[in-house]
Amino acid sequence: MGLLLGLCISLLLGGSWAVDRGNFKTCDQSAFCKRQRALKPGQSPYRALLDTLELSDSRLTLQLINDNNKVHLLLELYRLQGNITRVKINELKPLKPRYEVPDVLVGDQPTEPLSVLSQDDNGVVLSLGAESQRLIVSARPFRLDIMEGPEVLLSLNSRGLFTLFCHLFSLFPLMHQSCHLYLCQQAEDGGKDKEEDGLWEETFKTHTDSKPNGPTSISLDFSLPGVEHVYGIPEHADNLKLKTTDGGEPYRLYNLDVFQYELYNPMALYGAVPVMLAHNAQRTMGIFWLNAAETWVDISSNTAGKTVFGKMLDFVQGSSETPQTDVRWISESGIIDVFIMLGPKPSDVFSQYASLTGTQSFPPLAGLGYHQCRWNYNDQDDVKAVDQGFDQHDIPYDFIWLDIEHTDGKRYFTWDPEKFPQPKEMLHGIKDKRRKMVAIVDPHIKVDSGYKIHSEIRARDLYVKNKDGGDYEGWCWPGNSGYPDFTNPEMRAWWASMFAYDKYEGSMENLYTWNDMNEPSVFNGPEVTMYKDAMHGKWEHRDVHNLYGLYVHMATTDGLIQRSGGTERPFVLTRAFFAGSQRYGAVWTGDNAAEWDHLKISIPMCLSLGLVGISLCGADVGGFFKSPSAELLVRWYQTGAYQPFFRAHAHLDTPRREPWLFGPENTALIRDAIRQRYTLLPYWYQQFYQAHKTGQPVMRPLWVEYPKDTATFTIDDEFLIGQDLLVHPVTEEGARGVTAYLPGQGEVWYDVHTFQKHNGAQNLYIPVTMSSIPVFQRGGSIVPRKVRVRRSSDCMENDPYTLYVALSPQRVAVGELYIDDGHTFNFQTKKEFIHRSLTFANNALASRFLTHLCSCYFLLMTLFIILPDMGTRSHLKTSVEFEFEASMSVLTLRKPGMNAGADWTVVLQ
Repeated sequence: MGLLLGLCISLLLGGSWAVDRGNFKTCDQSAFCKRQRALKPGQSPYRALLDTLELSDSRLTLQLINDNNKVHLLLELYRLQGNITRVKINELKPLKPRYEVPDVLVGDQPTEPLSVLSQDDNGVVLSLGAESQRLIVSARPFRLDIMEGPEVLLSLNSRGLFTLFCHLFSLFPLMHQSCHLYLCQQAEDGGKDKEEDGLWEETFKTHTDSKPNGPTSISLDFSLPGVEHVYGIPEHADNLKLKTTDGGEPYRLYNLDVFQYELYNPMALYGAVPVMLAHNAQRTMGIFWLNAAETWVDISSNTAGKTVFGKMLDFVQGSSETPQTDVRWISESGIIDVFIMLGPKPSDVFSQYASLTGTQSFPPLAGLGYHQCRWNYNDQDDVKAVDQGFDQHDIPYDFIWLDIEHTDGKRYFTWDPEKFPQPKEMLHGIKDKRRKMVAIVDPHIKVDSGYKIHSEIRARDLYVKNKDGGDYEGWCWPGNSGYPDFTNPEMRAWWASMFAYDKYEGSMENLYTWNDMNEPSVFNGPEVTMYKDAMHGKWEHRDVHNLYGLYVHMATTDGLIQRSGGTERPFVLTRAFFAGSQRYGAVWTGDNAAEWDHLKISIPMCLSLGLVGISLCGADVGGFFKSPSAELLVRWYQTGAYQPFFRAHAHLDTPRREPWLFGPENTALIRDAIRQRYTLLPYWYQQFYQAHKTGQPVMRPLWVEYPKDTATFTIDDEFLIGQDLLVHPVTEEGARGVTAYLPGQGEVWYDVHTFQKHNGAQNLYIPVTMSSIPVFQRGGSIVPRKVRVRRSSDCMENDPYTLYVALSPQRVAVGELYIDDGHTFNFQTKKEFIHRSLTFANNALASRFLTHLCSCYFLLMTLFIILPDMGTRSHLKTSVEFEFEASMSVLTLRKPGMNAGADWTVVLQ
């Protein structure tokens, strides 16, 4: 087996540097996807039984019947607070229950009352309460339409592609015959009595997946009239705006370890968040498909008049040319449980989704600094030398990382006794410089009776089981490996307990964690993952697959919190993720390559994640595979410095690429990019506080802040940080200029480097050199910075703040300042923080109490910069020292001596 494992790993690491697409299924190779896609629109067998309607204060229930096989389903409708409608459809009397996703929603969702407005033999009309919203239930065929006034917002099953396919049962011949007959009636060739592949077992390459419950897939289609732009459903290495899939592959959501993924295609990657946003100039909406099984998403664009639903819309709206996007979700198992978030503004959809799955965890301030990583730093001396290299070259960093080679034979929670014999000594050396470390802890466990982690999991019977009831084993980095069943709360609790300082030997409070390979990755499994017929308690892996990485992330995060007695905020990075993963930490885009297109794609990939709640996103700076040119490496640092999670990482077979190894000129350029990141840490921290409180993304597409500006709808080579900084990285080789779109009719934008003012609503050509990072501050904003950069963010804790005040054409500006201790939960538990409102109006800059004042911080601001078109100000009178640079219209006020936590006003006369 060792020889075979070596061959497996060599195939993973060597050969051509590209994904082998033959290792991963297409829709035609996935039996349930192929079968569902063969269904024709407009032939729905489902009918609503209106006489079964029951309405309570919190929900409506209604039975549906499939007229082909007479199976009854139960429809549940809920109106949730915040303009959300929930639709659940399940079998009324299943022989075996279907899986319903737990642990993703945050608590019970508050409901609002529904009421019946009218009812006849054809359907029922319900009031949704807000803004004349109505929900129409049509009986034959079953269909749901959500309307606001005369406008149809969204329709379910308008194309008749809703199915529960088939119904869970035991393998009895009569039941098999009934299901087979139904499948044949629905099949594309229409009624031919032939045995279909993939009903009871399915083979892909050398792997056979048994299906003891038969085919169980589900599908539902949605029509979005007036919508041409949809976004979300990460993770895919593709543009921000999702493409139509007619005639091609659907987007796939199935967490997979894809070796050097291809770009601009809908293949599945490491994570899956089944959330789609639809946007036009009038409205933003969202669809959250709560299902953890393998899922495919088809997207079609046409005009509403081409569909059955469109005919109704034409009658209502009097037009046959209304743009429309149709979306179809197909999942292998589970129930239909969908949340329709009706906006209407982008910020409303973000708040609605956050109310369902929670907000981005608030990272410690150091987590927003720079992270240095590679696979692998060789030993303790290597770590010390790299750490000293940053000091010698005057480059700040906060975290240094260790990959799998730091362990004793890939046994996680251990240290290599020769290479890392004194881990606490190493950690103390880093701590003395107020820096931190991250070490990897993967969820595959070496099968070794002498390894205490394995022995305890086996003794507690907490491994995933194979279909025959034994412990499931597969190959990963340690060789033969077991896979803990993280869907089991007992397993998660035990895993969390292993991070205690007395159990994780050599760990300290400045050691944090990275979860990799948690899709889960199984080198010798189908599609490099676990067999679908493996068992998690009573549920098959096919039911829970996309949840596995979230549960690993959850357990690890809980462990880091518990080890501190609940006082310290954790930092945990994960590769696999699902809806709700934002509650537990950071995500990165996986094993990218040192290529210009991979640099470019990092922008839409992180923008897509931000739209579905995961703001703490980044890509491996420099590319994980291959070796970047000096130009590419510099441009990647410049881009990464303005993305939320900022980490350099590299494959073990690549040459070393610490920032000072490409010559003094490039070292200076990289140093400057990293230092720009550190000066903006107060602004980044403030944005993540807002994301934690409200669910608004930190890194945003332009259309989020300018929802009526159609020019922004497809832009994904530039982005906003919050609402006040616009970044257009240089991502083209040999670029001498870039064209940035500055949004906002009547607004102004200031170049943050030159303070030059530009009008909004224009495409601006910007000449660039190798030192250029095009960044603009919105006129009318106040951005806090710290201009003294030290070796780490902790070292800057007591340094003064600088406010950059960029006036709007109306000569006003607003902003905020948020301060806490940077690492504990005291901001939550003890309300120890400063949150100030900053306002410039009538030639006066003022700071006022916003939410809470803690007297434990006494940080003095020493500098203000104002960037309006000031004119001549040589006669300016203030009570503090000032300078005025007429050529740039920049006024600098030095050392005003203000307390960051107190009310104050500076008046310009």
